[in-house]
Amino acid sequence: MSKVVFNNKNAVFFQSLKMAVDGYFKESDLKKTGNWALYSKTIILIVVSTALYLTAICFSLPVLTTILIGCVLGFLCACIGFNVMHDANHGSYSSKNWVNNTLGLTLNALGGNSFIWRHKHNIIHHTYPNVDGVDDDIAKTPFIRMCSSQQWVPMHRVQHIYTPLLYAISSMIWILFQDFEKYFKRKVHNTELQKMKTSDHVVFWISKILYLFFYIALPIYLTGWEQWLVFFISLHIGQGFTLAIVFQLAHVVEETEFTFAPVNETTLIENEWAIHQLKTTSNFSPNSKLITWFAGGLNYQVEHHLFPRISHIHYPALSKIVKGKCEEFNVPYNCIPSFNGAIQSHFRFIKSLGKKPVMHAAI
Repeated sequence: MSKVVFNNKNAVFFQSLKMAVDGYFKESDLKKTGNWALYSKTIILIVVSTALYLTAICFSLPVLTTILIGCVLGFLCACIGFNVMHDANHGSYSSKNWVNNTLGLTLNALGGNSFIWRHKHNIIHHTYPNVDGVDDDIAKTPFIRMCSSQQWVPMHRVQHIYTPLLYAISSMIWILFQDFEKYFKRKVHNTELQKMKTSDHVVFWISKILYLFFYIALPIYLTGWEQWLVFFISLHIGQGFTLAIVFQLAHVVEETEFTFAPVNETTLIENEWAIHQLKTTSNFSPNSKLITWFAGGLNYQVEHHLFPRISHIHYPALSKIVKGKCEEFNVPYNCIPSFNGAIQSHFRFIKSLGKKPVMHAAI
């Protein structure tokens, strides 16, 4: 297991930023959790998704219609993850814990597991983003090389070509394989998984069985295996690609930095925790209200990493405060203005990492 230590001795930047953000909420008389802007999204996304699911499993449909419904449903399932599950599992959806815990289980309804995800995402990723050897989100070797410290293999020469295909099946791999791998190994990459209570084990197995019933057994029984197969694959293409792209554009782009933490060694990060978040994270399309609505504010990834327990509906307003403080303290504020620009930056970066590293001769 790697040990990473931040230099927090003079964490004046985050102290100043936090005071400014707290002042904003006090002056505006706002709660840091969600409001009806978030609640209405929750209702819309869940109702429309349920309608599409029932249409797909209750009616005999043409192939193209099945593909379209599957892809759109997969996209909306990812949006439920961004908007509802994500805020809930961060404790920022509501001030009531039971609401957060209940809505956090929307991840289980989508096939994942909220207990494992919270450990993987809230604890590991949010503390050590882009730290190779710790952050599971960039641990895709040998299939994808996501930073220069990772081992290069010949197939990486074309990883910018096949990576979209892997993104398209990523949610299927996550739900049907990776969750079980983490569950039985009791590890998230190189980090020990938190001890699960009996109730956590029960929820894991019941939700996985229910997923197999509602997404595989019931559709096959009602529509036949041919329509189910088209629907299931289309669903995961829409879901997997949407999930992967949104998260990759936030961290794996040309603008962000990476750190290597060797296993069984202590790695000292020269910056305070907040500065590390800024250097390893990037916003994209901040002026697009449409992307902000569907992506659950995750295009404001900088604000999310600095204040993960504040609901995403506040990020557009907070971004002005964060950007101003970054300018005041002369620290980076990564932001790619457009979605297309972020896509291009990601794949240029992936392509550059696919080139065989130049070996320098020892002097």
